[in-house]
Amino acid sequence: MFVRSGKSRAWKTATASAQASIRFQPSLSASSRSTPLASQRRHASSNNNHNNGHPARTPHPPSAQAKEKRDSNRKFLLSVLETSATKRDAKAYLQEFGPLFSPSEAAAGKTAAAFTAILNDAIPGAGNNVPQFVQGPLKEVVVTTDPEHVPHVAVVKLREPQTWEDSLLNGVAETLTQLRALGLRSVIVVDCDETAAKDQGLVWQDVVSQQVDRLQKAIVQYGSPGVELVDSAIWRKNKDLFVGFGEAFTAPLKHGHLLVVPPRAFSEETLDSKVADANDVVLALTSFFHGLEISDRKALVHRIIVIDPYGGIPASSANDGAQVFINLEEQFDKIQTTLANNESSADSIIVGNGCGIIGTPKARHVENLTLAKKALTILPSTSSVLITSPAEAANMLSPSPSSDPNDLAGEVKTRRWQNPLIHNLLTDRPIYSASLPIGRIKSSPRSFSPTESQSSFSKMPTTTLAKRGLPVTIFPSKTPWQPPKPGSPRLRLTDTCIDLPRLIHLIDDSFSRKLDAEHYLSRLENSLAGIIIAGEYEGGAILTWERPHDLSEEEAYNQGRLVPYLDKFAVLKKSQGAGGVADIVFNAMVRDAFPSGVCWRSRKDNPVNKWYFERSRGVRKLPESNWAMFWTTEPELALLGRDDGRVLGDYESVCRGVVPSWADTKVAD
Repeated sequence: MFVRSGKSRAWKTATASAQASIRFQPSLSASSRSTPLASQRRHASSNNNHNNGHPARTPHPPSAQAKEKRDSNRKFLLSVLETSATKRDAKAYLQEFGPLFSPSEAAAGKTAAAFTAILNDAIPGAGNNVPQFVQGPLKEVVVTTDPEHVPHVAVVKLREPQTWEDSLLNGVAETLTQLRALGLRSVIVVDCDETAAKDQGLVWQDVVSQQVDRLQKAIVQYGSPGVELVDSAIWRKNKDLFVGFGEAFTAPLKHGHLLVVPPRAFSEETLDSKVADANDVVLALTSFFHGLEISDRKALVHRIIVIDPYGGIPASSANDGAQVFINLEEQFDKIQTTLANNESSADSIIVGNGCGIIGTPKARHVENLTLAKKALTILPSTSSVLITSPAEAANMLSPSPSSDPNDLAGEVKTRRWQNPLIHNLLTDRPIYSASLPIGRIKSSPRSFSPTESQSSFSKMPTTTLAKRGLPVTIFPSKTPWQPPKPGSPRLRLTDTCIDLPRLIHLIDDSFSRKLDAEHYLSRLENSLAGIIIAGEYEGGAILTWERPHDLSEEEAYNQGRLVPYLDKFAVLKKSQGAGGVADIVFNAMVRDAFPSGVCWRSRKDNPVNKWYFERSRGVRKLPESNWAMFWTTEPELALLGRDDGRVLGDYESVCRGVVPSWADTKVAD
């Protein structure tokens, strides 16, 4: 299921796609249409650059420029190839965004076949493939086009760009134009801290104007359609911000322009423009595009992107970089409390380039987390927030894998250093899975791309992906589970707290086969440890306390040899591959229920094994069987352990002895 295409084929396809993308790229000359609010906005594009000091491009660039453009497109498309997008990811992306085509070709039903081919047939499998939890062919995707051509939008906030090096700003600008090439158009709010400007003896309005102009020049160098400044379109009534002139946003967006919005609001009462909180501007834009201000959706807001020198929300340990994924439904209050209570610790965590920035990391992280929560409350559950650093947002190139002589044989390490914004657009996931052990995420030494310097590089990833997420229900409790004394009351699948029909449907749907419910209930009658449910039974795990085959339950309990065992791990098909359901369930299992370790088995030829392998601390193929055994137990316990290292022996005894409970006669999962 995880297919890796040959390099030569990928190169040929990428070349064809690069040529196709040039043909299908929508373009618009500044002189070909009128610009609303001409007195309030400046228009910058590659075809009309007199406002920013760049000479206008000729209609037919010389061959050297054309070759440079083709080479740039080829490099970008190959970098897309090197992301860890699966074929399922590609199909989901195409279903959502469609291939690259112009509006006239879209109306005629034409597609950019080369780009479709590159995503469907030439995407390599890298280190973050998503488990499908099911085998079988994937249905063909029918790409549809929105008849109203509602643009796909990201609302982006750039925090304190005046502290960024030119190379970082140029790299971020390039990434945003590449996102546009992939179908996502950015509305960029420039957040220049007013207090910081005053502290540095600067006039805030001058700082904003300088950074807006700097950003426009950075974007326009990457070609048409260009960028527009939208000023005085955000209005204020009392203390609330709203979009007062929507056409200033919708018209240029429909023609592919990126938009730059300074944090100013026009007052209806005083008829003047004053400083506005950039977070409130982001929320006003989000509400407008989503149709909350008026019952008419103006755009599809897929992402809120915060590019902040402090980077993503910090993990609990300063050495672990940023939290990879946040399930806001479940984690918001806990993370907010942790940041508030650990001020001294949080203030020491700077996961981005902190040079010259104002304010404490703790306050900044709380601010960004709160913005994510508020924005995703407005948007559908499919939308997400990305919080990253300029260095990661600017990165386009993947390093070659390093060979560290200290690495253990077979250990899974980071394979590529990818651009988190592009990767997330293609896969709807973070670069690193949230359930990967931290040792699998920590990066090896790498070379630096031209868009970053070593001073701005953090050895750990600095990007956080936040989603509205799902509530997690854990029975019997969210505290670490302990084996019950034999004969004492225990949880059962027939208890009223568990919706058994929905649980059985979850298992049937995920495994594409029927569970023998009667046999299963009988088998787990006296061994059920607990159950984890994500959302409305969109995913779940059933765990048991098993005993080695040569011990009675009482003997195993008295000797402390009851084995924590993952009996079923299931995700509804509709929830597979996106939304982080599998990671949410897995994290609840290894962090809440069984933090000291759990074991499970899987068929040796199961395509999900790669996902299991990356999240386990050990794996063993069981001789004379079709089973592979996985465990998350710490190596010192699993390999040395209690009673002269019998832990793995007990695990193997259980994994060999569990009897399947399927209604059919297929090979057991």
